[in-house]
Formats: sequence, C-alpha cells, structure tokens
Amino acid sequence: MKKLNNDEMLKIVGGSILSSTLISALTRAGNIIIDIGRSLGSAIRRIYEGSSCPLE
Repeated sequence: MKKLNNDEMLKIVGGSILSSTLISALTRAGNIIIDIGRSLGSAIRRIYEGSSCPLE
C-alpha cells in the first residue's frame, strides 16, 4: 500500500459528516429521552393524585 503525502491527502474527496448510523443513534437517543420524560411525568402525576399503589 502506497503512503500518501500531504498534497495527495488534501485532494481526497469523500466521506460524510452525517452517516445513517449517526442519524439512527441520535433518533434512538431522542426516543429514549422522550420515554424517560413520559415515565417520569406519569410517576409524578400518580403521586400527586394519590393513585399510586401502597407498599406493603
């Protein structure tokens, strides 16, 4: 394999900043944050309304 010098490296075109893997990971992270918020909101509402199950 040939080693490239600096001039040849500067001429390389390609790649992408946003890949499909990155977009998928960000989407999953967003969904997880939304689910956590939904669960936390439900727990706060149940405690506030007094509709949580008593611990025995």
